[in-house]
Amino acid sequence: MNKAKYVFVTGGVTSSLGKGIIAASLAKLLQARGYRVTIQKFDPYINVDPGTMNPYEHGECYVTDDGAETDLDLGHYERFLNVPTSQANNVTTGRIYQTVINNERTGKYLGKTVQVIPHITDEIKRRMLLLGQTGDYDIVITELGGTVGDIESLPYLESLRQLRWELGVDDTCVIHLTLIPYLKAAGELKTKPTQHSVKGLLELGVQPDILVCRTERKLNQDIRRKIALFCNVKQNAVIESMDVETIYEVPLVMQKEKLDKVTLSKLKLSSKSEPDLEHWKDFLFKLDHPKSEINIGLIGKYVELQDAYKSINEAFIHAGAINECKVNVHSIHSEGIDSFNVGEKLANLDGILIAPGFGDRGIEGKIEAIKYTRENNIPFFGICLGMQCAVVEFSRNVVGFKDAHSTEMNPKTKHPVIDLMESQKKLKQKGGTMRLGSYKCELAKGTLANKIYGKSTISERHRHRYEFNNEFMEPLKKNGMAMTGINPENNLVEIIEIPSHPFFIGVQFHPELKSTVANPHPLFVRFVRAALEYSQS
Repeated sequence: MNKAKYVFVTGGVTSSLGKGIIAASLAKLLQARGYRVTIQKFDPYINVDPGTMNPYEHGECYVTDDGAETDLDLGHYERFLNVPTSQANNVTTGRIYQTVINNERTGKYLGKTVQVIPHITDEIKRRMLLLGQTGDYDIVITELGGTVGDIESLPYLESLRQLRWELGVDDTCVIHLTLIPYLKAAGELKTKPTQHSVKGLLELGVQPDILVCRTERKLNQDIRRKIALFCNVKQNAVIESMDVETIYEVPLVMQKEKLDKVTLSKLKLSSKSEPDLEHWKDFLFKLDHPKSEINIGLIGKYVELQDAYKSINEAFIHAGAINECKVNVHSIHSEGIDSFNVGEKLANLDGILIAPGFGDRGIEGKIEAIKYTRENNIPFFGICLGMQCAVVEFSRNVVGFKDAHSTEMNPKTKHPVIDLMESQKKLKQKGGTMRLGSYKCELAKGTLANKIYGKSTISERHRHRYEFNNEFMEPLKKNGMAMTGINPENNLVEIIEIPSHPFFIGVQFHPELKSTVANPHPLFVRFVRAALEYSQS
């Protein structure tokens, strides 16, 4: 079994500097050199996972094939590496403490006082090494959430200190992401925040090997020399990370700065061949040189926060590039849509996507938008709750069930066309109890879904409690709605279409979670093409 090497990415000065993007970019470069790489994220919050968090709190909740509700950074990892992640790739303080407390209750530490050191740090270290011990990877990159100085982060940094001592410096590398602010009044870049951040790390016993410096202005050699001197790193290990137009440029920027070479040198690994990034560069070229342009309306209720629909926005970037088309996504708050202004709100759009979500806020606005797209032959794409809203709208305005609704919004409706899944009715706990992860779906031959996927059996990721109520299947079919994707195990309706419409499709699953640079999701690719055809007609 190959002995894995470990890279740790920490952050200082401020959050949101882009540790996940730097980790994913480094992983991409190492993968392109022929190394087997994986990335994991350790989050310092006490929630067991982000599944019960409002998107306003933490952005979208990303779901893996094996049903883990995880941090959105795992989406970046998958989109960059084109390799699925799992439950093991995201660990939280809540999960760590839950394991230790369960061990204590079962008597594992009998006679001992359970403490942060060694019990919590031992569990953190065990999970840090888990993926590296499988023999599947040469390098494991671990992103530590939060910033140096956070109380929540202290056990993780202490675990990192211990691991470096146990594994040896040649098998570990610490990359510290920090900020070099530009003070306009002084007209200069300031290195003090970075110096203080590194000093904070050193006080905890961790010496960074590489500094990645986020900056708005270029770092000259004098500044790099100063940072290296005060922070005790080599000058070639001071890496400049300037703002770029798209996150997909970051691997090329990091390659130019030799982040991958410096990392491999620290780990005493050979550089192998130069990274093969031709496909990546081709993707970026198409992204930067579109031949056409479309406007898509993304209708949801968390639109104020960009990260709430992160995977959807990225899937549009992938699909736009392959269609050589710039996709302008216009976020529209569903609470602001009604029957009087819907035409004005959706004017000049070439396609409408109704976003997923939970709860009744903004539901009627989504239903009004769907009615407008259906009646005006505008390309429509509904995801999860978006599909459910399409079923409600059709039931009300075409079939004639005027009070049709989901029992999530109206438990007393006489026409519960969307209802709580049987498996969910006896559950009391919220966390981790939805229908989560990958499930199979059989596609009816000759349907739009069948043509898009080019096969009859697919597997997609889910995150929901409510489903299409099969009791209403016949009246909807008779009036022109087709149920074209069915889960073979429990007869759950996964995909609905309106065949008489140019492009109208709703899916119960989350296709955006499987879209990557290397493999743009076919549903998004075809939706963008339909919107392009609509804009040109």
